[in-house]
Amino acid sequence: MRILLFALLTIGVFLAGCQTGPPDAQKIIDKTIAVHGGDLYDNSIIEFDFRKNHFILERNNGIYSYHRIFEDSAGTVHDILTNDGFTRMINDQKVTLDPKWEGRYSASVNSVAYFVLLPFGLNAPAVHKEFEGEEKIDGRDYYRIRVTFDPEGGGEDFNDIFMYWINKGDYRMEYFGYYYHTGKGGIRFRKAVNTQRVGGILFSDYINYKGPESMTDVGVLAKAFQAGELEKVSEIIQENITVKRYR
Repeated sequence: MRILLFALLTIGVFLAGCQTGPPDAQKIIDKTIAVHGGDLYDNSIIEFDFRKNHFILERNNGIYSYHRIFEDSAGTVHDILTNDGFTRMINDQKVTLDPKWEGRYSASVNSVAYFVLLPFGLNAPAVHKEFEGEEKIDGRDYYRIRVTFDPEGGGEDFNDIFMYWINKGDYRMEYFGYYYHTGKGGIRFRKAVNTQRVGGILFSDYINYKGPESMTDVGVLAKAFQAGELEKVSEIIQENITVKRYR
């Protein structure tokens, strides 16, 4: 009887091992978000300087207020993006904007916040995640996660396509690429550098590369990067980062 029971258990373990399919994209992203900062993303005030602008990203359980402050010829400009919309203040006075420019300023603030807070935004309701296999980059093993968006809730750029390379060892997001349609469109690939943990959250600077105009498939970006086929276009650096709990 014991021999039969042991045999059945052995077969069960073997079959369970045979039935393990490809890794689940959602579980990979959940682990990645946890490693990068987890719940701190939605309960923090993050401040930093980026390209002569000062940013303040406040989040409190889904309620957000993103601020961009800079000086120009008109004085102190303070852009504020919240769940309720966008406001521009100049020298503490609210100004009325043409809807076209309001949309552009709003998208600009939101874009900076989105990239700085990655991978936090990858669990938004409009985001679709797909596991696309594994790949080596500079000798390290990565999961590849493709991300697309629903038209409703996916923002103005919902038809953009992203690819994230997640380190299999520690679940850090170390590369990502995207194909965008704004303007003439194009393709970008970013490599994380100078990664540091501030207030419990991981932040990275990025080296930003672009592919040739003929390239539209984000899935080939890593191979093109290793082959030296991408052109460096900029460095994305956040300075003077501070993080504190919202409450």
